[in-house]
Amino acid sequence: MRAIQRPLHHRSLVELGEMLRTREITSTELVEHFLQRISRLDPVLNAFRVVCAERARAEATAADAMLEQGISLGPLHGLPYAVKDLFDVQGLPTSAGCRLLEQSIKQSDCAVVARLRAAGMVLLGKTNTVQFAFGGAGINHHHGTPHNPWQARAHLPGGSSSGSAVAVAAGLAPMALGSDTGGSVRIPAALCGITGLKTTVGRVSRHGVYPLSQTLDSVGPLCRDAIDSALVFDVIQGEDPADPSTMGKRRQNSLRLSEGGLRGLRLAVAEGAFFDGVRSEAEARVREAADTLRGMGANVTSLRFEEAELALQANAGGLVIAAEAYSNNRRLVDEQFDALDPVVAHRLVKGRDVRAVDYLQTIEAWRTLRARTLHELRDVDVLLCPSTLSPALPVDEVDASIESYSSANLGTLRNTSIGNVLNLCGLSVPCGFSDGGLPTGLMLYAKPDDEHLALRVARAFQLETDWHQRTPGLDWVGT
Repeated sequence: MRAIQRPLHHRSLVELGEMLRTREITSTELVEHFLQRISRLDPVLNAFRVVCAERARAEATAADAMLEQGISLGPLHGLPYAVKDLFDVQGLPTSAGCRLLEQSIKQSDCAVVARLRAAGMVLLGKTNTVQFAFGGAGINHHHGTPHNPWQARAHLPGGSSSGSAVAVAAGLAPMALGSDTGGSVRIPAALCGITGLKTTVGRVSRHGVYPLSQTLDSVGPLCRDAIDSALVFDVIQGEDPADPSTMGKRRQNSLRLSEGGLRGLRLAVAEGAFFDGVRSEAEARVREAADTLRGMGANVTSLRFEEAELALQANAGGLVIAAEAYSNNRRLVDEQFDALDPVVAHRLVKGRDVRAVDYLQTIEAWRTLRARTLHELRDVDVLLCPSTLSPALPVDEVDASIESYSSANLGTLRNTSIGNVLNLCGLSVPCGFSDGGLPTGLMLYAKPDDEHLALRVARAFQLETDWHQRTPGLDWVGT
């Protein structure tokens, strides 16, 4: 496949890194390019909550000085990125999408930002999020909903890492960090036409990241392609005593392990619940992607994956996430309920009445189901299914009422939340477009700690196709 020639702001981290290493461009020039693009486009797109321009310029200058001395901190040295406004950054507020927290200035970096800083990356700013990361649609009534860049009419960006996805898709940042509890990396990646990696819980430290659900929260990158995703994952993964879930997890070189192509891999289209209610055009793109992989020589079978339906049943009512989300935000819910975003508040308050016996029984049911899933997938490396039930829906239709929002929100979360309940890792990659020109996503699920296998399939698919290189035309912005 011939690569599409792209402007600077739509190039991958790997491409930009090579330009820096050969001194074709400096970090200062690169950062300035993105800052000017943010200044021009973000008043309409609303991807960023905070832009730290002077800080970014200072970090870029320092990165250039090191490179001039022949010192490089690694393949990400001097490259810009953004981070979801759940992640603590020294000297900046973490509002978690809520006006009430806008003055919460943090004294230190969260673990992943510290690791990216140590790798020489340059922070452009913090991106908008659904309030408390509690929603798959991407809507925020406090800070505004980021504008999906693929159409002038406002469509859902996906959530909760809405701003991060819009920033990467629109070329405001080459990479942005997000979090995923029920789909919050993969949904916006799918709806905005980029690549989003949901890591296994415990692979990446969550220390210093505003919590939604201790049981389900994970951290992952939103990038242009799978190679960039592996590159970032290799830097941010690893043990951190401040997050006990990471202890004992062996680091993997996912960039190297994902190089092997499709030979020897066992892929399966996950029939059943994953395809129930999926719009025909979204289903067609996924089945075409499976055919593409099959045509590349992959062993692609079909599997009636009953565990998906069982996961939906085990998560009916969202008891676990509701209880933990309420616990993490109980002071705000109990004392300032009316000041919260209404589409989030009505979900949070449900957690107040979750009984301990119901919570514990649900957790135990999940453990049993996760063990059953590992057995069922003993002869499968990667599952294929649609990332979402449909392409992005119009914001005005979804936001017309609590009822319409709830329906759309549950729909966006349906296929992604199954992976969280089953403790799978997953990657959403672009696989085509709807008749209306909106992106569709292919989900690649792998067993816990097998991120390299999902990345391996994605890399092979993206070598054969160019969906990940397609970018939105932004003439409608008018600036």
